[in-house]
Amino acid sequence: MEKGEGVGLAKKYNVKAFPTYLFINGDGEEVHRTLGYVEEKDFIQFAKDAEDPNKRLTALKQKFENGEKDPEFLKNLAGLTIYNDSEFAGKVLDRYFQQKTSFDQEDVQMLLSGTSSTESPLYKIFQTKKAEIIKIFPKDKYEKFDKNIKLNTVLKKSYNADKKSWNDSYFLTESQKFLTKDESEKILKRAKANRALKDKDIPTYEKLTLELYKDSSAASSEELNSLAWNFFENVSNKASLEKAVAWAQESVKKDENYANTDTLANLYNKIGDKKNAKMWAEKSIGLAKSTGQDSTDTEKLLKSL
Repeated sequence: MEKGEGVGLAKKYNVKAFPTYLFINGDGEEVHRTLGYVEEKDFIQFAKDAEDPNKRLTALKQKFENGEKDPEFLKNLAGLTIYNDSEFAGKVLDRYFQQKTSFDQEDVQMLLSGTSSTESPLYKIFQTKKAEIIKIFPKDKYEKFDKNIKLNTVLKKSYNADKKSWNDSYFLTESQKFLTKDESEKILKRAKANRALKDKDIPTYEKLTLELYKDSSAASSEELNSLAWNFFENVSNKASLEKAVAWAQESVKKDENYANTDTLANLYNKIGDKKNAKMWAEKSIGLAKSTGQDSTDTEKLLKSL
């Protein structure tokens, strides 16, 4: 669903979680759906449910509207709608949680999975049921999750997708209600860099990323490797690529593995340092073989050197 015609299908049927199994009639209308990996026998049962008008999602929603309160029914219906119809799922979960005197791990996970904005009906449940949630979910993690929800909401409101523009003033004002000024400014810059990369505005992405990682000592090996690879794929300025080489070197120093040594080999090749490119390609292939990973692309690079 992430490539080719899948992008359009995901948008048409409001698919936001993977895997999602859709059951479509001859007119292209969705009659049923289910989420998550399932065993063969369960999938067959879902298909049978899709054939039964009384068990289709539309029928289940109508059953809810008619006042059904069975907890298992409500939990199942919430699971089917939580990613594609959060407003409806919020109503279902509200009825479900009103009957709950205590939460279990599954309850908490379901609530957290569906809460993506402070404007979501699920966020109100997240707040009002805090005492029950922190019996399962540690308080410090609860507070961190709450902060992330607030941050995601402010970020979303700060960006105009149609105009591809940011409202810096709004973001900085709202985010500093729960973040420090320095945190707020860095997060905005990182969000702008990520958006620029997504929009293929490489000059902006390059400039902001170099500013953000002028001091990269606190970044993890994985983060540094990701940055270095993005520069390899998108950036052509040699000075910037040499900075990416430094990130890849630091990534290797922190945790040498097939991925970051491959990145380093490719970057050296891109800046014209064939000697180092060959050395790191050979090391990367050796690491891949020792861990059972596919090194086909690195082997192709080595042959070209």
